[in-house]
Amino acid sequence: MAVSAPPSRPSAPSLAAHARALRPVERLCHITGLLLVVSGLVHVLVLAVDGGPWDGPVSWRKPITFGLSFGLTLIALTWVTSYLRVADRRRTALLAVLAADCVVEVGGITLQAWRRVPSHLNMETPFDTAVSMTLAVGGGVLVVLLTVFAVASFRHRPAGPAGMPLALRSGFAVLLVALASGAAMIARGVVLTRTGHQEAAYHSTAPLKPLHGVGLHAVLVPALALLLSRTSWAERTRRRIVAAAVGCYAAAVAGAGIWAAVRL
Repeated sequence: MAVSAPPSRPSAPSLAAHARALRPVERLCHITGLLLVVSGLVHVLVLAVDGGPWDGPVSWRKPITFGLSFGLTLIALTWVTSYLRVADRRRTALLAVLAADCVVEVGGITLQAWRRVPSHLNMETPFDTAVSMTLAVGGGVLVVLLTVFAVASFRHRPAGPAGMPLALRSGFAVLLVALASGAAMIARGVVLTRTGHQEAAYHSTAPLKPLHGVGLHAVLVPALALLLSRTSWAERTRRRIVAAAVGCYAAAVAGAGIWAAVRL
């Protein structure tokens, strides 16, 4: 008696097929994110040639880290939001604004780095104040956009393979913590600047930077669920692995939060 072979798993689409399936706004966001990443990498070379400190308010570190972080986050958000139950027109508008906001944030920081002046909390001249306020407003826009996506992830169960709903919801929750820590850094620095403690304002954000940095990339956790979906493991196993990864990431965020609380 012939035994039928088990059904083969569908092969993953090629990168070319995936690129052709992208919507115009998704393609725009991916290209923009890639350019921001390239900008960050270019400034690694600038740092190697020009030198200078890694820490401090005036450093090539800022266009490097912000270019890489904003670029990767924009690409990741463009991908993960495709699993959310959000109306197409609304998602298109939100992603377009997100891409523009990322360009403004990285552009302002990069401009000030080349001018050899601080990008944030800098009220020395009218132009510096305008840049600093633009970056602050851009941060506020970012909070609003990502809050909308986060609410959508909890309001309706996201689509995707096993473990994706948990990965998405936890990723957005941690991302909001990162944004809250960023807002706290700006608020703390503005208070010190307004009271005449400019130098203290530049150094006041240091304790919150690890929390902000770690939390900002929590939206990359869903990538694990996608990678596991390409394996032959059972759904229950994949869900457990994603849950363990989420737990580890939450522990890292909690550790950064405790460190910040101790140092503040």
